[in-house]
Amino acid sequence: MAERKPFRWHVLVFLAPAVLVYTAIMIVPLIGTLNLSLYGRAGGERVWVGLQNFATLFGDPRWSGAFWNALGNNAWFFLVHMLLQNPVGILLAALLSSPRLRMAAFYRTAIFIPTILSFVIVGFVWKLILSPIWGIAPSMLDAVGLRSLFAPWLGREEYALTTLALISVWQFVGIPMMLIYAALLSIPDEVIEAAEIDGITGWSQFWTIKLPLILPAIGIISILTFVGNFNAFDLIYVSQGALAGPNFATDILGTFLYRTFFGFQLQLGDPHMGATIATAMFGIILLGVCIYLFAIQTRLRRYQF
Repeated sequence: MAERKPFRWHVLVFLAPAVLVYTAIMIVPLIGTLNLSLYGRAGGERVWVGLQNFATLFGDPRWSGAFWNALGNNAWFFLVHMLLQNPVGILLAALLSSPRLRMAAFYRTAIFIPTILSFVIVGFVWKLILSPIWGIAPSMLDAVGLRSLFAPWLGREEYALTTLALISVWQFVGIPMMLIYAALLSIPDEVIEAAEIDGITGWSQFWTIKLPLILPAIGIISILTFVGNFNAFDLIYVSQGALAGPNFATDILGTFLYRTFFGFQLQLGDPHMGATIATAMFGIILLGVCIYLFAIQTRLRRYQF
């Protein structure tokens, strides 16, 4: 008979505190939020309302219009990141992983630096740059003969959200770049050497050999982008305020939740409806993650080496 391995108590000793900490900062607040969304106020007292808050959020015109507007804006915010941030990050990683590129470390650092900057700094600086009164964007476009293209992008409903999404792309493109760069470096040398023996080099090698091998990493980056964008709040709040102007054109689920839970100006705070919005956000994110885990990740495993 095979000898039974002794139970590793030291693993439990290190694992137990981690589970307790995770439960304290994640599970308990989540359960509290779910519980809060099932209650309401009647006559100044807290009463059980079940799913009535969700029916109000999705069915009452006073709430549903704002919710669907915020959700649509959030979806567009995420789509811009998926179409620009991640492809540009992959392209930069492919360029910087080339052994023939000089000063690659300098370029990696320069591209990654905006990622470590505070949202407050990024939002304030870009608001100054794009200001039609004292910003430098008009003069920079004027210097290259493109002054006619300038517009108060943060002040127009049709441009504001896309402009903020592009600012966010500029700030965080370093994250997919570094993750893909690490994935490219992890490809075994034997695979690259075999491709070179077969005459596959340069961009042809990247598209036919390297790209399929880093698809699992691209999948991870995509789901992280999804979770991060549907939890976004800071940049919108710093740049456009809690009202997410102009005319709620940049309102996303995070700012909608903030105004509802804490109140703003003439709007009184409603913790129960705020918890309902937070629960809806959790459900949306959970649904997206489950789709990735069970429908996409299982297909990407075939490309792992």
